[in-house]
Amino acid sequence: MKSFGSSKEFILDKDLDWEVVGEGVKRKIMGYDDKIMLVKVHFSEGGIGYKHEHYHSQVTYVKSGEFEFSIGDETKLVKGGDTVYIPPHVLHGAICKKEGILIDVFSPIREDFME
Repeated sequence: MKSFGSSKEFILDKDLDWEVVGEGVKRKIMGYDDKIMLVKVHFSEGGIGYKHEHYHSQVTYVKSGEFEFSIGDETKLVKGGDTVYIPPHVLHGAICKKEGILIDVFSPIREDFME
């Protein structure tokens, strides 16, 4: 695995630009080293995180909004304050029902986000 080093110790939200990653979806990489990464993702209402899978473990905290989250064969509506855990290699995705922000934590780092 290629090493990406680590982020600065202090990362101020106001200093980071949003990266558009889909229609109604943008993100900011908030901190990382080779073992862990935290990403803030903003969804407009109707924004879609298309179903995908990866070898990383993922925990997602719903900071705000409402999302129809699918993990494997199960789909639930999650709201601000809720959390989901996505095991490695499990198909998952989300549809934003009310504009909001997700905080994603990945282990190890999502190398594909760094390119």
